[in-house]
Amino acid sequence: MTGMKTYGAVLLAALLLTGCGPDDDTIFFDGQFYRAKAKKDGERHQFRATARPVSASIEGAREAARYEAITYCVVNYGSSDIIWETDPDVPAEELQVADDTLTLTGSCPL
Repeated sequence: MTGMKTYGAVLLAALLLTGCGPDDDTIFFDGQFYRAKAKKDGERHQFRATARPVSASIEGAREAARYEAITYCVVNYGSSDIIWETDPDVPAEELQVADDTLTLTGSCPL
């Protein structure tokens, strides 16, 4: 009976650990994984896209946030067009960074 409990514990640990790593769908930017998301910011067509940790690479964070913004507009409006309020193509020192998080804002054209 002890062997069965040990086997069960090992199996459970293996299953739990498989959920800890990045998914096969994980996208890396500049060789890093970023916790990035875009969500509504005001009206539905307006969004705020964030990516962190910026300390891993400002360029990677920039592209991760841009990717989330584009995905937001494609999913909600069927187009990758964006009217940037906070332009991701400005020099790195002009980007909005706070608490190791990059923030881009904009809207999807209606």
